[in-house]
Amino acid sequence: MTADGNLTSENGREAALALVQEESTLTLATADESGPWSAPVYYVYRNDSFYFFSSPQSRHIQQAVKSGKAAASLFQSANSWQAIRGIQMPGTVERVQSMALSIKVIAKYLNRFAFVSELFPDNPAPDQAAFFSRFRARLYVFAPTAVYYIDNRFGFGARQRIDW
Repeated sequence: MTADGNLTSENGREAALALVQEESTLTLATADESGPWSAPVYYVYRNDSFYFFSSPQSRHIQQAVKSGKAAASLFQSANSWQAIRGIQMPGTVERVQSMALSIKVIAKYLNRFAFVSELFPDNPAPDQAAFFSRFRARLYVFAPTAVYYIDNRFGFGARQRIDW
């Protein structure tokens, strides 16, 4: 924040990154000729991207893969318009193909969402194949092409594009 109380790209980035660490659910929005769709997904954040598991047959994955476009938002629960804080992002969704990257992301996912390990009682370190077998889910990445931080504490609709 500047001396006059304005939101800046620098403090917006810090606040956005803190929000990413605090929250756990990303809302992914997609669309095609059948119409728009949105889906909440648990995510882990790594190297400026959001990783999540989803069924290849789900509507949001089908639409994102077909169009090559998606949007995502995450926000903190608020009881007044002045308390609304969040991030809005256009971007792309792709299936993660790299086994080395999958191993790193899955380890981070299991660390962040400990309850998932309980679903694999005989496998303390499940890999991508185990996730697919158990949930019919694959690992995907949402890569933002732009990031906007919104924080109504700075005024109604106070939004700042931030360097990600």
